[in-house]
Amino acid sequence: MHTAPPSASSAKSAATHLPIEPSILYFGTPVVLLSTENEDGSFNLAPMSSAWALGQTVVIGLGREGQTAYNLGSRPDLVISLPAPAQWAAVERLAPLTGRNPVPATKAEGCRFEPDKFAAAGLAAEPSHLVRPPRVAECPIQLEARAERVRPDVSGEFVIVETLVHKVHADPRVVVPGTDHIDPAAWSPLIYNFRHYFGLGPELGRSHRSRTPGGGHGASTQSPVNT
Repeated sequence: MHTAPPSASSAKSAATHLPIEPSILYFGTPVVLLSTENEDGSFNLAPMSSAWALGQTVVIGLGREGQTAYNLGSRPDLVISLPAPAQWAAVERLAPLTGRNPVPATKAEGCRFEPDKFAAAGLAAEPSHLVRPPRVAECPIQLEARAERVRPDVSGEFVIVETLVHKVHADPRVVVPGTDHIDPAAWSPLIYNFRHYFGLGPELGRSHRSRTPGGGHGASTQSPVNT
């Protein structure tokens, strides 16, 4: 990457920025639903918006005292289901629920215990192929995975979970026919943008690394990622 001294115009632009202290930093992250196994063999379902993928590894961030973190500490199998934008209301129905009983003091005011979150959200459990926790049938993309490392974050309030994905399920409508590629023109994740729900807008361009056709125009094709 090439760097150049800041110009007078960039310095002037920077001077217009405001120093702020936002309560959260969810600057446009995908929502996922995590299915895990409870101690009694039933299943928990939890929405989460701190996830990113690297190869076949998906790293997720969880509240330290939530049921999902508790489950993964001793039962590491899970399913990471990715809802579409139209499913935001079902995700929001899960938001005030917890699988912990009694409800941890760290949970937001109004949070209540719910043993059957699939039913509460109006979602259907679909059997997995390799792990015990079920997939969310309505979600277009579902990842069967195993938590390989669970550790506290630097603040001590959260845990960071590194999962290895073993099987991917995709709705045929979001797959490029005859391939194993997700069609980015057909698939739109549900985005959690500073505690508001969004989908994707029109395509702007495509990376030179892409193996699927793109329909965007007027944008640079230079990839921002170097490995």
